[in-house]
Amino acid sequence: MSAGGSVRVILFALFANLGIAIAKTVGTVITGSSSLAAEAIHSFVDCANQVLLLWGNKASQKPPSKTHQLGYGREAFFWSFIVAVMLFTMGGVYSVYEGIHKLSGDESLESPAVALIILVFGIVLEGFSFRACIQEVDRINRFGSYWAWFRKTTNADLLVIFTEDLAALLGLAFAAVCVSLAWITGNPMWDAMGSILVGVLLVFVAAFLGNEIKSLIVGEAPATDFLPDVENIIEENIPGGKVLAFIALQTGSSEVMVSYKISAGEITEVKTLIDAINRSERKVRKRFPEIRWQFVEPDTEA
Repeated sequence: MSAGGSVRVILFALFANLGIAIAKTVGTVITGSSSLAAEAIHSFVDCANQVLLLWGNKASQKPPSKTHQLGYGREAFFWSFIVAVMLFTMGGVYSVYEGIHKLSGDESLESPAVALIILVFGIVLEGFSFRACIQEVDRINRFGSYWAWFRKTTNADLLVIFTEDLAALLGLAFAAVCVSLAWITGNPMWDAMGSILVGVLLVFVAAFLGNEIKSLIVGEAPATDFLPDVENIIEENIPGGKVLAFIALQTGSSEVMVSYKISAGEITEVKTLIDAINRSERKVRKRFPEIRWQFVEPDTEA
């Protein structure tokens, strides 16, 4: 996904969540709803997360330096991981704590109709944000199902927004059901249970998201298999040549580094081989613009 597309989706989610967070906070003050309080915390955490994603997106585009010679592309992965940590601690753990605390009390739910109206308002706004995210996923998804995309994508920003928006919609649905049960039964326990359910959902989602981002930070192979095309290009430009060893590594959300050994084939002149390698590199870069770094070594064995 282009940097512009990523920023657009993040900003859409940020403004939607800010509006939702303010509405939920006002509703919490009016109703005293634990479920609504948990959702307000969730939305404010999401706002902070989106600011971090914007920061990470900008930092990842810095040019290479002497200390970071392959660039800063992995900054996006780092800040996405911080988002997962915040979702776990500030969103999930606190919501569970708030729900358990309310279970031990006997505070009744005031104006449950107001709470439900705000939750429905949140579902509508969050739905618009999720729709914008889905449209961007559909535009770039070449893996088929959303699950396949989730497991294979290396676009950390979009992965986080997709996960956050989905978790937010589920959390709002849980909160709405629990507030309705508290209203119907007159038992505030249901409202407290709503907070706990939202918290457990966020903890689960954060752990799952963190595991996906960790794989990118550690060093993950790109989702695209570049080897067949690289082999064809080498064979076209170096008679009798072939790829002996090949490594590809994702160095950013849209940046890849490849390193490969090749045989010289029928070429015996050093200058001719250098020209053939340079020609091959240009063709590989034209075929795959995301390959920012190429390191090619002539050799006789892998």
